[in-house]
Amino acid sequence: MSYTDTYKQWLTDPRISAEGKAELEKIAGNNEDIEYRFGAELAFGTAGMRGIIGFGTNMMNVYTVKRATQGLAEFIKTKGAAAMDRGVAISYDTRLKSDEFARAAAEVLASNNITAHLFGMEHPVPMLSFAVRELNAFAGIMVTASHNPKQYNGYKVYGEDGAQMSPEDTEVVVDFIKQISDYLAPHTPTEEQKAKYIKPIPEKVDKKYYDELEKLTISKQAIKKYGKDLKLVYTPVHGSGYIPVTTILKRIGINATVVEEQTKRDTDFSTVEVPNPEFKETLSMGIKYAEKIGATVVFGTDPDSDRLGVAVKNNEGEFEALSGNQVGILLLDYVLNRLKEEGTMPENPAVVKSFVTTGMAKAICARFGVTLFEVPVGFKFIGEKIKLWERPDCEHPYTFVFGFEESCGYLRGTHARDKDAVVASMLCAEMVCYYTSVGKTVYQRLQEIYDTYGYVLDCNISIPFKGLHAMDDMNKVVDGLKVNPVTKFDIYNVSAVRDYSKNIKTDIATGEKSEIGSPLTNCVYYELENGSFICVRPSGTEPKLKIYFSVKMQKKSDAEEALEKMQNAVKKLLA
Repeated sequence: MSYTDTYKQWLTDPRISAEGKAELEKIAGNNEDIEYRFGAELAFGTAGMRGIIGFGTNMMNVYTVKRATQGLAEFIKTKGAAAMDRGVAISYDTRLKSDEFARAAAEVLASNNITAHLFGMEHPVPMLSFAVRELNAFAGIMVTASHNPKQYNGYKVYGEDGAQMSPEDTEVVVDFIKQISDYLAPHTPTEEQKAKYIKPIPEKVDKKYYDELEKLTISKQAIKKYGKDLKLVYTPVHGSGYIPVTTILKRIGINATVVEEQTKRDTDFSTVEVPNPEFKETLSMGIKYAEKIGATVVFGTDPDSDRLGVAVKNNEGEFEALSGNQVGILLLDYVLNRLKEEGTMPENPAVVKSFVTTGMAKAICARFGVTLFEVPVGFKFIGEKIKLWERPDCEHPYTFVFGFEESCGYLRGTHARDKDAVVASMLCAEMVCYYTSVGKTVYQRLQEIYDTYGYVLDCNISIPFKGLHAMDDMNKVVDGLKVNPVTKFDIYNVSAVRDYSKNIKTDIATGEKSEIGSPLTNCVYYELENGSFICVRPSGTEPKLKIYFSVKMQKKSDAEEALEKMQNAVKKLLA
């Protein structure tokens, strides 16, 4: 069936909602729009679905959500009555239609006699991850498009360990989804099924989550002395982090000035261009408040509160937006340093980061005698490490201390198995208290870290792709790099190339090949002789080709010069 036929089928089907029919009637004759909406199916990958809100097979709408949930239901039913009874925990953020999609997912599960544990209001990713484990649910669903623009929404599925569903189980779910050809099938439960299978998640789950976070504080004396008078600004950017972040800060005794205008639920995110707190522009209202009250740190969370953005005042009195890598090394350094000072460093401590995250983590971990593990991009792989070390039959268990990704995602503790901007906000706030207690700012500590380990300049650029075949086009670019070996980027020699799609690392000097020991993903990673790296991979959540640079030099000026040369070399390579 052609995309025009599918469009006509949706348009004329009596089961289509009045809203859907009106929207599809408006695009009659617009072949480009019709092709985008119906020329493909919204991909369900290892991170679930994410797309523009609208009606069509390639869009985020109640019908694509129901179809995906029916596929998940079929998977759960193969696991038996116990799995069906344990059911699925469901949460959602503050985006347009998030609550509607969450309710639709719950009703599909109920129509299959599967328990749906549904939050009564928006809750962030980490609290959904925690609820899956606390309720002993078999799976979880989070309706969110994270930090994407307001036009987007998404749907992420979690396994029983609270981490995003494993690639193996996701593949099975996808197979079930593909078997469902009727998008408009109602999957409507009876009133009896709704009453029996849709259960509100009790408030005690929230309280237990906060209890777990409170156990993770590591600077109690500094908080007691400086927390009440702390000059710190926080913005939830209209997202689900408002109540959780302010609740945990209040519980541990830290005062934060909140950007009131951005505490309101606003599906248009009207005070920012995009709700991504890693951008200085997104934190601009917070920075104005900080300048007004004399604060030196501003932090913000994205709509589903799994990412934390931070801006700090530098030595010239200007606010700088820190990269995810810079926040990561600050928190890593802070956690390890405080654990050592307090004498509470656990046995066999381990830190886990994605392989595109700053190379500086290696030096910091080595200094504290902590083992560092690298995993592919995606916090589920950090969750898998935690799960492995908790198994009683694990031959070489480690104690998880901290995990992070350059994309502003951080986790301390094992209460959740995904990025947790609530616990990261708590760490950020108590870190400010601690450095205040020793007479320095967060920015000054960052400079001390550079003085100790050398300067590492980390950045990434994104090349957007458009159209139905954007993902295929991005993968072709990466595949092309594998057949055209690169041994040099300007004056920087390549020492080894990692092909993560084959799990093979090739030494350039000797030609020797070895296994990386990592799950497969389409990515090419160039190790440079001076300890720097360049990595190219397609984004798994949006149509962008991501290129990562990590440049190691003694001085910032040298790193900036080196970065420019490396970027120019990559541009020529991809031209």
